[in-house]
Amino acid sequence: MISKLIFILMLHSFVQSKPEKTILFFGDSLTAGYGLTEEEAFPAVVEKSLNKKGKKVKVINAGLSGETSAGGLTRIEWVLRQPVDVFILELGANDGLRGVPLEETRKNLQAILDKVKLKNKNVKIVVAGMMVPPNMGQAYSDEFQKIFPELAKKNSATLIPFLLEGVAGVEKLNQADGIHPTVEGHKIVAGNVERALGKML
Repeated sequence: MISKLIFILMLHSFVQSKPEKTILFFGDSLTAGYGLTEEEAFPAVVEKSLNKKGKKVKVINAGLSGETSAGGLTRIEWVLRQPVDVFILELGANDGLRGVPLEETRKNLQAILDKVKLKNKNVKIVVAGMMVPPNMGQAYSDEFQKIFPELAKKNSATLIPFLLEGVAGVEKLNQADGIHPTVEGHKIVAGNVERALGKML
């Protein structure tokens, strides 16, 4: 009788401690936290903040430095081996910096989202908007920026207009390369993400 009661209590404890939502961050060096520890990268900051607020989540950081949309497409199925409640897509910046044809980037990102929705029918999607400097010409930069709101609209996803809002171009919030945020920069990025996640959770 006592052992049965202990088992019930243990089971109850497990159910209570089980994360309510699994959030998968799928991206490049920004998501991976280039130059920082994984705990300092914005996905971990988001997880800690949400759990502190009573919104129990488990975050999976699937960021890979140097990742392009084409590279992301090749590894997405492996990443989706676990159930996902919220999928956050943060890819495309490396395409823009390398001058990858815009239609190719758009096609790859849509293919990634198609695979996500096929694997997890009730998944909620967040698209992180990005911008690139006009190295490839102003027309390229302008069209690149349009990819993300178009993807969000097409896939009924939540859009983060610009992931690095409040961080990009601010010297003290970026590392020496001027591209990757510092610890403080990642905290601001985490806030940008949290605002997008608000109503979902």
